[in-house]
Amino acid sequence: MKTTPETAAEGRKESKGSYLFGVIRISLIFIVLCGIAYPLASTGLAQVLMPDQANGSVLKNAAGQAVGSELIGQNFTDPRYFHGRVSSIEYKAEASGSNNYAPSNPALLQRTQDTIAQWQADNPGVALDRLPVDLVTNSGSGLDPHISPQAAEVQIPRVSKATGLSAEELTKLVNRHTEGRDLGLFGEKRVNVLKLNLALSEELAK
Repeated sequence: MKTTPETAAEGRKESKGSYLFGVIRISLIFIVLCGIAYPLASTGLAQVLMPDQANGSVLKNAAGQAVGSELIGQNFTDPRYFHGRVSSIEYKAEASGSNNYAPSNPALLQRTQDTIAQWQADNPGVALDRLPVDLVTNSGSGLDPHISPQAAEVQIPRVSKATGLSAEELTKLVNRHTEGRDLGLFGEKRVNVLKLNLALSEELAK
């Protein structure tokens, strides 16, 4: 059969139509698989296998009220409670990060001096050389909910005086909430400040 300009044009139209239909079909398939099926499946599995983590690792007090996430630090200032690390973003989870200051940066030096001065005012009975470095430094995210066991221990005199609980009772409380290294190998021992303060609140309520 002899090909004419008219039949060639019709063939190109059919080829373009077939190609366009294929693109639309594969796009719809991926939209359904990646945009609907996969998110629903992963969300469903997370809710079944790890509901607490999937919903933000939210912690509740004795009354059942949500008080925060165990993954995000909070700015505790009440002398009756243990304080966490410095946060240059005031623990705002939507703005994770920190000022990338060099050690010689005047703003960093001033912030450190202010933090040390506040520490001395809040903890007059503790020698400055006992102040752990994590209490005057900002974490990379600015959201670290943990402090070192040493950072919790040096706050015991202040908390004991403010609450009336003995240093021995508070030491046991800190020890109970000291988490070990991951798999026994990775990271450092740490204390989740929010968990510790929730347990402290329960002790005070007794």
